[in-house]
Amino acid sequence: MKTTHTDRSIKLIEWLSADDMHSNSKEWLSELEFVKDEHLFLEDLIKSFTLQLIDKEHFKENKKVIETISSFKKENETLLKLVNNHKNNLKILVDGIDQPKEEERYKNEHKHLTVTVHKFLKDYKLLKIQLFDIIKDIKKTGKQKRLLE
Repeated sequence: MKTTHTDRSIKLIEWLSADDMHSNSKEWLSELEFVKDEHLFLEDLIKSFTLQLIDKEHFKENKKVIETISSFKKENETLLKLVNNHKNNLKILVDGIDQPKEEERYKNEHKHLTVTVHKFLKDYKLLKIQLFDIIKDIKKTGKQKRLLE
């Protein structure tokens, strides 16, 4: 049976210390905050090329990408809240009180967030590539039209 990267990651979480989980959470927050800032850039980029993006020839495809970017913005906000709450709840593991059910729940939540954040960032990167390819094609087409004039 082939083991995937995600499967290995989930198994490794069981061995993570509270410090490691705290570091993971801080790293996720940093990446998600960057995505939040980056999204402002993407919105400006979309506004700059609105006329070309609503071109009849590619309208449906472009509209889908733009709508997906909007949904990623909402998902990012949700993940930021979840990860921030998760980071703040780390005290369950370090408070010195033996709470096996809560500690297990926290570790399971960490596993879930590991997979969720990793998938989100991977999908977001692919979406950005899609948008940049669209903008690149728009710029090429515009340059070709100028050369022909």
